[in-house]
Amino acid sequence: MQHVVPDGRWNHNIHYHRLILAAVPPGARTALDVGTGDGLLARDLRRVVPRVTGIDVDGAVLERARQEDDGVDWIEGDVRTHPFPLDSFDVVASVATLHHLPDLEATFQRLADLTAPGGVLAVVGLARSSTPLDRVADLAGAVEHRVLARRRQVWKHTAPTVWPPPHTYAQVRRAAARVLPAMRWRRLPLWRYAIVWTKPRPVRVESPAEALLRLAKLVPRVVPDA
Repeated sequence: MQHVVPDGRWNHNIHYHRLILAAVPPGARTALDVGTGDGLLARDLRRVVPRVTGIDVDGAVLERARQEDDGVDWIEGDVRTHPFPLDSFDVVASVATLHHLPDLEATFQRLADLTAPGGVLAVVGLARSSTPLDRVADLAGAVEHRVLARRRQVWKHTAPTVWPPPHTYAQVRRAAARVLPAMRWRRLPLWRYAIVWTKPRPVRVESPAEALLRLAKLVPRVVPDA
């Protein structure tokens, strides 16, 4: 699935919207775009999810997003403290936001808490290279950027930036693995990583009475001789 920003704008973040859209579970009704910025991911999500909320701490950039699309529920606030109900979004998505937040594990936990059971948390983020394999991926990204930038309308977003990222790829992966069991990790060429995690549905615990009734049904009836 390709990103669907309608005006042809492209950058490294928009390039990976397709990974977020591909992670949307069937039947998803609600989505949250964390650190929505100019709102392009929220606009993409709204084409596949009926109700989308975009949250950001920057009121000015949110106002610009609102002027482009008033069909998204735009909220000025901090996702870590805004009083969203828990388990309330079928999709919680974030692109190039988590490196703005210093406590990775607390952030992953908050996003997981907002994800509905059976829903998906999908993150594309930035991190700092620290290993030889990171350097190889960075070189591949430089080549891919040169190729894609010749064919695309490179667009610079208006949201605030943080550079260099405070966390390494290895630190992000370890933090995510501790908070999000069975999460799927990908190192992406254009100086990004991707995490996709499906929140387990709660397992119903059988009561003692239900267990006895179930066992009783398994015992064959004995009909006494007439």
